[in-house]
Parts: sequence; structure tokens; C-alpha cells
Amino acid sequence: MTNDQANKSLPNQRWQIALHNPELAENLAILTNLSPIISQLLINRGMETPEAVQRFIDPESLSLPSPLEEFPDLAVSVELLANAITHQEKIAICGDYDADGMTSTALLLRTLRALGADVDYAIPSRMHEGYGINKRIVEEFHGEGVGLILTVDNGISAFEPIARARELGLKVIITDHHDIPQKLPPANAILNPKLIAESSPYRGVAGVGVAYILAACSAQQLGELKGLVQPMLALFTLGTIADLAPLIGVNRRWVKRGLKHLAKSTLPGVQALIQVAGVQASQKIQNSKFKTQNNSDSQHLKSLKAEDIGFRLGPRINAIGRIGNPQTVIELLTTDDMGLALERAMQCEQINIQRQQMCEQIEQEAIALVEDLYLNFLQKDRVLVVVKDHWHHGVIGIVASRLVERYGVPVFIGTYEDETMIRGSARGIPEFNVFEALEYSHELLWKHGGHKAAGGFSLPADNLLALRSRLSEFANQCLQLQHLKPLLKIDAQANLNQINQELYQQLNVLHPCGIDNPDPVFWTANAQVIEQQIVGKGHIKLTLAQTIDNQQYKIKAIAWRWRDYFPLPPRVDIAYKLRENNFGGNISIEMELIGVRLPQQVEQLFITPTLSKRTNFEYNERQYTCGIYQNSAGSELRIKNTEGKVLVIQPENKLGLLGINREDAKKVDLSLPQYDGIVKAALQALLVLKQVIGDR
Repeated sequence: MTNDQANKSLPNQRWQIALHNPELAENLAILTNLSPIISQLLINRGMETPEAVQRFIDPESLSLPSPLEEFPDLAVSVELLANAITHQEKIAICGDYDADGMTSTALLLRTLRALGADVDYAIPSRMHEGYGINKRIVEEFHGEGVGLILTVDNGISAFEPIARARELGLKVIITDHHDIPQKLPPANAILNPKLIAESSPYRGVAGVGVAYILAACSAQQLGELKGLVQPMLALFTLGTIADLAPLIGVNRRWVKRGLKHLAKSTLPGVQALIQVAGVQASQKIQNSKFKTQNNSDSQHLKSLKAEDIGFRLGPRINAIGRIGNPQTVIELLTTDDMGLALERAMQCEQINIQRQQMCEQIEQEAIALVEDLYLNFLQKDRVLVVVKDHWHHGVIGIVASRLVERYGVPVFIGTYEDETMIRGSARGIPEFNVFEALEYSHELLWKHGGHKAAGGFSLPADNLLALRSRLSEFANQCLQLQHLKPLLKIDAQANLNQINQELYQQLNVLHPCGIDNPDPVFWTANAQVIEQQIVGKGHIKLTLAQTIDNQQYKIKAIAWRWRDYFPLPPRVDIAYKLRENNFGGNISIEMELIGVRLPQQVEQLFITPTLSKRTNFEYNERQYTCGIYQNSAGSELRIKNTEGKVLVIQPENKLGLLGINREDAKKVDLSLPQYDGIVKAALQALLVLKQVIGDR
């Protein structure tokens, strides 16, 4: 390993490893016929009894109440739709431009047309109007002779547009899942899971879930449900996963059903999207004594996974809503013409490529701005506010998420709509509430909205400096310095000899994974990096190894968008998810790295100094010398630059000493980026030295 390798930083993360309960895991494993490691994953997710595991693995065993009993306005909504269909009253759907809103719109369009309704739709312009139904759309609907408006994935906060619709004599059904405002709009009926009991299994449905419930109940009321369920279920599954809805309750039950049928869906649009995205159905082998009623007779099932939608199909749909015309997706998902479906799917593919290029460019520009202007103030500000002109506000939310991953602080990113107005997106960290931060700054904003993890806002450009100061004030009230690292939640430790096809197949009991049921994350200590190279757009492809009982076990791995950490040091602790690679028809289990850190050997450097050896390394194009030394208080790390200034670090001490000599040295905060990076580089260089000495 060269000095250049020692110079490279590692991801700035804090690892939170779940508490391991070996006795409970072993007992649960015996009772459920699962491996202890799978039992531990279930325990981490709140399942500690065989009965809880049964309900989780087989959500079809849940006893569901009728949605008509749970949603107070559902019966009224079904009656309004049935009357409109019977009397051929014109129905208009007002949708939204994200994946949830577009799949909801397509689901209701397909179903209502199949039921004989005279129905059309409109989606507001993301660029010019923003989210939700507005007075222009209401007036247009009225002018077109619409009698019933149906909102999907929006409308709960649209008091004035709904009031205008009622003034014009239109009936309105609101279907939405966003937070409830203080004053509800004067609609004829409102369907929103936030208005029902928190204990209800329907509480977590997204907009497309509400649309699915309304469509299914309406079809059932009219006696026309046969043949409509699977198409509705396909669109529900696409929208629910793409919208990051929690995969618990009815969402888990219906998504699990939908994933089984998606690969063979009769919808041309779904088939075209799968074909263009290159998604392949995977084989599941049921090996638990818990088998669902629907699959107990079949040992080999072909199914899509939630990640196929989350990372392949969903982004192609969302890309249209971000920078394209939502009509493309609506036509894709409502057509019965395979030729048109393929044409629209290819348009989604092309728009998604443009979206990726935009994100890459904006991300690099944002990083350059941060490194140049804000990096040294992150510990003080505890929030990042980045604004630049000529960025596309349809994709800056994605860039905000990437900046959160990189810097570990809440990110508010914006772009100028004109010389006077800024429009932006925000993403948070677990200890920071984005919506409360926007509320705290409300008098500086023109519009804002969101929830704990994400939000959107706009403000007069003249208020930018004041907003930056206000958000920093809020962040300093709720964030400590230790919070300013991306949080990586890890389920369990595994050695490479445990990672095989059998373990991977047993992970199927957890699927579908998503929000509130995350993909399991494992970690392995002191893995050896034996091969690594940059591939594609800055990804690291690796071969990792671990020696157990004198036998070496190897595995392939990929680290997405980790160019900045290349090359990795020869020994690291790794955190990862497991993935199946079907390339060339050969099935193998690989790792998707999501975290690395220096191995616990770093602690040994202080306990057993490296034979008083020193080593040289380079950091940020400057030369340094470092070594572990003994003094009366114990061991300490000393890093010296070419001007003779020394940084002294002692184990478990958050403050270091910096100066030409100890008497005149000043105390410095080692968590600040300018010190944290150089300490990591020095420790990596010493680990290399220790391994070289150990090999001789």
C-alpha cells in the first residue's frame, strides 16, 4: 500500500450495531426452524415470539377489518362514484407528479374506465404551479362539464381550491395520505389514513393505497371486481414502494402479493418497464416450516423484489415527474397497446438517463461549493444550506439526500426561480425534524411543507442569509457534535464462511424490505481487501477475504459512488447488504458495501506501540510524519508537519494538543474536519506499517 492510499479518507459514519441476544435468538431459531442469524434479524424488527414471526412471515394470516369500517367517508365516496358512473356524470381526477401520484391516477383511470365511467385527469405543472389541486384546474374542470372531482395523493391542504369547486356546484372526493391541517377542506368526502385510528392496519397506506381501497370497494359495489384486482395490485405495488411507504400492515400483505404477480403482469406498461429496465425475476426457495397458504405447494417461485422497484422501476417513473411530462407515465400505465407501452417506457428510460446526468452534475457543483465555502463551519452551523442558480429543482431533492450521506448534517438545497425567488428541498438526519425547522423559520419563507425527514420550501432571495442563520439556530438546539455523522444501523455480525446461498434464501422471510422493515445490514471485522478497482461512474469493485481456521474465504463486493474513498486500506471492518448476481446465468452472492471503518486493530496501536517506528504519509498534498510514543501518562499519537508543528492525540480524548512544543501547545477539537481527516490518514499509515512488520 502506498502513501497515497494511506492519505485517503474513509466514510464519516457512526455505526449503531443492534444488541445481540444469543439466547433468545437460539430459542426462536429452534421454534421457527430458522437459523439463529435470521432469528436475530427478526428480533431486531420486534418479533420475539413464534406467533409474531408467523404473522410477519405470512401476512395473509392477519385478520383484516373491512376498510368500510375503518374509513368513515369510504361508503359515501363509493356511493358518489357509483352514482356518477350510473348517470354518466363526468369525473375528473387531479393527480400528482411523483410516482405515488401518477400510479394512483393510472389505477383509478383504469378501474373507473373498466367500470364504464366517463373519466379524465389533470396533473398540475411541477415547474409552474407546484404540488396539489389549484383554482385553475378547478375552473378548467368546471368549464369542461365535470360533475365530480377526485383528488389522489393531494388535496388535504387545498382548502381554497376545494371551496371554489363547491361554490361552482362540483362534488369533491379527496383521497390523500399527507398530514392533516388544522382546517379540513369542505369536500363531500375525505379519505385519508391519518384520519383513522393509529392502530389500524390501513394507517400506513400511501396515496396509491387509498386509491386502491376506493377502486376495489367501488368495483365490488358494482359487482365488477373480477379481472380488475391484479392490474390494481400491480399499480399499488409500484406506487407504494416508489413512495417509500412503510412495508408493514396491509402494505406488507398487498405488496407481497403484488411482487409475485408483477413479473407476469397483464399490464403492457408494467411489462415494457420491466423489459426496458432489464429486471429479472428471482427464484425463491421456501425452507422455513412457516409457509403461506398460497405457496405451500410450490417450492420454487419467480418473483420481483422490492429493490427491483425501488432502484430500477421506480426511478424511471419518478424521473418523468421530476423533469418530464407526467402524461408519459399515465399513458404507459393505462394503455393496452404493447407498442405504445414500449415507446413510453423508452421515453422513461431516456428521461431517467438525463435525470442521472443532472444529479451527477449538480452534486459535483454542490460539493465544490461546500468544500470551498462551508466545510469549516459545519460543526458550528450544524446544518448545510446550499443555493445556486441554474439547478433543476426537480432533482435537487435527490442531491440533498446525497449530501446528507456525505456530510452527515441536515441539508437545505435550493435554486433561483428568478432573481427574486428561491425554491428548494430539504433532507434531515434522525435527530433533526425538517418540518419543525421550516416552521421555526416560517416568517422568512413564502411557502413550505413536509414531514420529519424531508420537506420543500420557497423564499424571497433577500431572506437567504437570515434563513441560513435561523436554521443554524434551530440545528444547534437539537443536534450535538456526535450527531453530525451519517448514522449506519447494523443488524448482526457475520463471517464470510457464513455467507452462502442458503443464508441468502433464508433472508426471503424478511421480504419485502423497505421503510420500517429495512434490508438487513451485516458487518464483518478485519476483512482483507485483496483486489479493488474503479468501475462505471465512480464505483469501487472489490474482492474481500477473511481467513478462518487457516482457510481463506473470498467474496466479491461493490461500493456504489465511492470514488472519493478509493483506494481503500488493505484491512477494514465492513458493513454491507447481500445481493444476488445472476450475470451470465451464474448465480453468486455478493456484497453491497455501505460502510467501512478502520479495524479494531487501531486500538491495539495504542496498547502495543509499533516498535517505536515512525512512518511518513501524505495528506491533502502535504507531507507528514507520525508515530505512537510512550510518555508518563501512557501512549499517544504524534503527527508532525514539515514546519515542525506537532498534533498530539491520546486515546479516548476528544481534545488534542497542537503546537511546536508541549508547553505552548493549544487544545483543539479533534472532531473538526481538518483534524479528523489527518488523524484517520495517520492511523491508516501506521496500520500499514504494523502489517508490514507483522509479515516479516
